[in-house]
This record gives sequence, structure tokens and C-alpha cells, in this order.
Amino acid sequence: MLFRSRGRGAFCTDAPGGEPRRLRVSAVSALADASLSYSDDRGWSDRGADAGLVALLAQTWRQRAYGDFWSHMLVAEGAVDIAAEPQLESYDMAALLPIVEEAGGRMTGYDGGPALAGGCALSTNGLLHEAVVEILHPRG
Repeated sequence: MLFRSRGRGAFCTDAPGGEPRRLRVSAVSALADASLSYSDDRGWSDRGADAGLVALLAQTWRQRAYGDFWSHMLVAEGAVDIAAEPQLESYDMAALLPIVEEAGGRMTGYDGGPALAGGCALSTNGLLHEAVVEILHPRG
């Protein structure tokens, strides 16, 4: 069960009726130490980000394909540092956005623009965000 209130953090319980525990993103600040979660290798070329995905995979410490909603929740919980989805509708992200932000993270589209308008999602612990945006959407 999750509890959320703007400006007061994001919380979860580990068991029904359990004590609420605050969600916090990780403190990892180097890509070489970062854990990346993504859906799979489909849809990245449609976004022109296939080369960016390959570069991000090479520059991060660990990569797992947990995918979809769960990847972004793992960012909020501090279990992974970066989550990226090439195709995600705004209704799929709407609940994630405040949870990631209230846990101290950042969620945008690949270009760093508003997540809900981009059709794709990038969540990070905030410390890694600009570096990942630059990899996935280079500013030529």
C-alpha cells in the first residue's frame, strides 16, 4: 500500500497494516556505479535512441530489464538508479511521477522535457539525470 502527499514524501508499507516507510532514491552520482532498469530493446530505434541505449548500457555498472511501472518504482525506492522506457503513455506515468519526485528523484521524457508529454519516460535519482538525458538525447 502506498501513501503520498505533495511535499511530504512518498511512503510504502512492507506488509498489510505495517508501519509506513519513506521511499528515498539512491545517492549514486556516477554512471559507472549506476544500476539501470529498462523494458527491453524494442521501441528505442523508433525514438532515435537506439545508439543512446547502447551507450547507456555500456556506461552503467549493472543493467536489468525489469520493465514498465516497476522500474520507476525501483528508482523511487533506491533499488535502481535509472529507469528508462521508450514507449509509455501519459496514463501509464501519471501515478509514477509524483511518487518518483516525492522520493527525491526526477522523471522526464528522454529530452528532459515534461514526462507526460513525451510518450517516453526517464526516471533517475536526480543526480544522474542530466548525464542520462545527454546520452539518450544528445544536443548535437
